[in-house]
Amino acid sequence: MSEKQHKYRPFIIPAIWIGLMCLVHIFKVISGLSLHQLGVYPRFLSGTTGIFFAPFIHGDWGHLFHNIMPFYALGLIMYFFYPRVASKSLWMIYFMTGISVWAFADYNYHIGASGVVYGMVSFVFWSGIFRRNLKSIVLALVILFFYQGFFAGLIPKEGVSWESHLYGALAGIFSAFFYKDHIEVDEERKVPSWEKEVSPEATHFLPRDVFEKTRAERLAENQPPESDPWTQTFS
Repeated sequence: MSEKQHKYRPFIIPAIWIGLMCLVHIFKVISGLSLHQLGVYPRFLSGTTGIFFAPFIHGDWGHLFHNIMPFYALGLIMYFFYPRVASKSLWMIYFMTGISVWAFADYNYHIGASGVVYGMVSFVFWSGIFRRNLKSIVLALVILFFYQGFFAGLIPKEGVSWESHLYGALAGIFSAFFYKDHIEVDEERKVPSWEKEVSPEATHFLPRDVFEKTRAERLAENQPPESDPWTQTFS
């Protein structure tokens, strides 16, 4: 990836995800197909297709726009501030949410990207808890301010896949913890110049092992070497 492409990566990748969601919904509207059968249907083999397709399927335009707006904002934050783990975290959230919904949710078709969105919110917030550097803590506070209604979506509600929200949030916590030690470039400790400048001829006032040897050992070291009687010469 060129430097220019890398610069615009935080804007491009979330836009690609959103573009695919919009294309799927446009196809749904034009074709007249519901596509609900491609959602996650828990504990049925046919329902596993939703693990791959459910986040791209939405009930109506309102449902779609309700998800793509925060998806883009959170994707921008993840790819801009956590570029080394953004894609890996997003895919982990994507599949962990789908698998968890399939394994534990109520019998119904679960569609929409809201579970992934909740995972992204959770990832950014909990990265601040686990990483504990200034950048991640500030981002966590920003998320807390703008997503104050986050917890309301975890409450069971008729007609809403609250299970997707819950398992997405848990997947976000797990991914934040899993990648907490993958330090970004701006999080790396800067070594002060005085720590880098080490003279190769550095000497010490006292020998480094001065307190590790006995007096007899130090005196023995200072004695001149004994002559080899076989190599002595006489004048």
